[in-house]
Amino acid sequence: MTQDSAAERSSDFFNLYHQGMMRAAVCVPQVRVANPIANAEATIALARRAHQAGAVVALFPELGLSAYSNDDLFHQQALLNASLDALAAVLAASRQLRPVLALGVPLRLDDRLFNCAVAVHAGRVLGAAPKTYLPNYREFYEKRQFAGADAAISREIQLFGDRVPFGNDLLLQATNHHGLTLHMELCEDLWTPIPPSTYAALAGATVLLNLSASNITIGKASKRHNLCAAQSGKCIAAYLYSAAGPGESTTDLAWDGHAVLFENNRMLAQSERFKREDQLITADIDLEQLLAERLRATSFSDSAQAHRERLRTLRQVHFELDLPSTEQLGAALTLQREVERFPYVPSAGEARDELCYEAYNIQVHGLAKRLESTGIQRIVIGVSGGLDSTQALLVAARTMDWLDLPRSNILAYTLPGFATSSGTRDNAMTLMQALGATCSEIDIRPSCMQMLSDLGHPFAQGKPLYDVTFENVQAGERTSHLFRLANLHNALVLGTGDLSEIALGWSTYGVGDQMSHYNVNASVPKTLIQYLIRWVIASGQFDAATHAVLQAILDTEISPELVPPEAKDEDATGQALQSTEARIGPYELQDFTIYYITRYGLKPSKVAFLAWHAWHDRNQGHWPDNLPEHRRNQYDLASIRHWLELFLYRFFTISQFKRSCMPNGPKVGSGGSLSPRGDWRAPSDSEASAWLEELRRNVPKG
Repeated sequence: MTQDSAAERSSDFFNLYHQGMMRAAVCVPQVRVANPIANAEATIALARRAHQAGAVVALFPELGLSAYSNDDLFHQQALLNASLDALAAVLAASRQLRPVLALGVPLRLDDRLFNCAVAVHAGRVLGAAPKTYLPNYREFYEKRQFAGADAAISREIQLFGDRVPFGNDLLLQATNHHGLTLHMELCEDLWTPIPPSTYAALAGATVLLNLSASNITIGKASKRHNLCAAQSGKCIAAYLYSAAGPGESTTDLAWDGHAVLFENNRMLAQSERFKREDQLITADIDLEQLLAERLRATSFSDSAQAHRERLRTLRQVHFELDLPSTEQLGAALTLQREVERFPYVPSAGEARDELCYEAYNIQVHGLAKRLESTGIQRIVIGVSGGLDSTQALLVAARTMDWLDLPRSNILAYTLPGFATSSGTRDNAMTLMQALGATCSEIDIRPSCMQMLSDLGHPFAQGKPLYDVTFENVQAGERTSHLFRLANLHNALVLGTGDLSEIALGWSTYGVGDQMSHYNVNASVPKTLIQYLIRWVIASGQFDAATHAVLQAILDTEISPELVPPEAKDEDATGQALQSTEARIGPYELQDFTIYYITRYGLKPSKVAFLAWHAWHDRNQGHWPDNLPEHRRNQYDLASIRHWLELFLYRFFTISQFKRSCMPNGPKVGSGGSLSPRGDWRAPSDSEASAWLEELRRNVPKG
């Protein structure tokens, strides 16, 4: 797999603004108390840095142009006039700058003074939003100087000769970048039960800005962090927060310059707290993912409907962005957000361990409930020595423990066929014995030969024809044996097929590995199964003998073992061992695609864009620390495009009929499942042309 050429990277395909994203900046300037002109200079300097970084939104702290800690100096005409002069200076500088600047400044209106967030863009004041909820307790007594938003009589304010919308009900909407709508609130507004940004989000705002001057006390940063995360998650939005930093008066308070940027409960960037210098953090927000998530969250739209009368009163202010071209982005073209290579598997060890613990126990709970509800106490399972049947067998063993039943109630069978290797057979037998299952071996070759002979297949006459019939006869015989064994022993057939195989249709329909009585792996992708087995080893779930064979299984090439090694399969690149990934693509890439296609419904070119950022350079980004170095792969754009095209064809055209009658199985991850009763309901006769055409039209061939 090669690195991408410079010609590939020059395409607009790599421009984040062409991919439904935007770059935002959160700024923490070093303020000077009661010196607005100096503060304007610091603000302009940071705004220029945001412009150079390719950002289209830049957030500044509450009352950042005047400084927040002026107390009764806010009643001095000189300070208020100087603050307006500072705003005028930033306004003039903004004519040469790309970002919308959200600035904090005191404004007089209706014989009252308001603590305001003012949006400035390209020499125009878009709007001014007064703070809604003024703290008047503990260390803050803002009502001594300011009035709340409800005290305003006017809905416009005169600024520099223009009538500017005034109120906490402003939605700032970009006319030339779909999905970018801004809303501004200030500090305490977030700490209330229903922040103004909640209504703004329900009305369409996707990027929520909080200009804050929150001081720091022990433990307060954690609470701010949690509030921002929760608000971004509840509102399915990005939430930008900038607190006052160095330079504010320390007469009675201290300030830590806490800036954070969240997207739907996920932190994208955070400042260094207690830093003396000016700070600017940037991150890229995926507007398309936010809109896709809202589209699916029916409770979000229901909430908007419940508050529709209030939402209709919100006002839209339109503006046009100067979106940076690919050439203008230059060195800033690299995506400024982590795109996990394994979206189903966190790279951080502690989070990954917690996920594996939950996934494993969800599977156990699901199987235990099915056994209890049916009154069945035995399980029949086919064990191949591969990943999927291994995980299902581990779940079965722990389920028997949980139900206080002997593991001998697991009737485990290895069913060697024409291509079963001694290695996988030995691994299967060793694992079954190590777990204490009742293990048996049934050679399916005689029954397969009988079936092939009945069909008149050339292989039965000694001719080396290894076609789909040859393969499916073996898969069907295995399943047929398992179901009849279940009848004989009053047992339940445990399915083993995983989410990746279900998505790609990599199973034999009906009397084949597609069918079972219950499938614990139904919503677990192949990549997660690998990490679940690694977690079982690392956390010492079983004994040393079991862990040793589990490691051997992890080290084995993924193969259906249906075609004998001596057969040369040109689709498998002539390898002696029949390779699944050579046929249907690397599971790590296909699982990446499954996540973004089924969870968000993203267009294929966007999936390719994200996949390229995640996978094009093995030396970038984070890897799960327990993944061996030789397994850390990289893929160029041509490879990503090739395997994505194959996925789209298999997923949308030839596989849905198998998914329409899937056995029951527990939903494990937030990435979803493909159950026809749950996350995925689709026609069996759909075509993939719309997806394939979008991919071919918008993704360079490389």
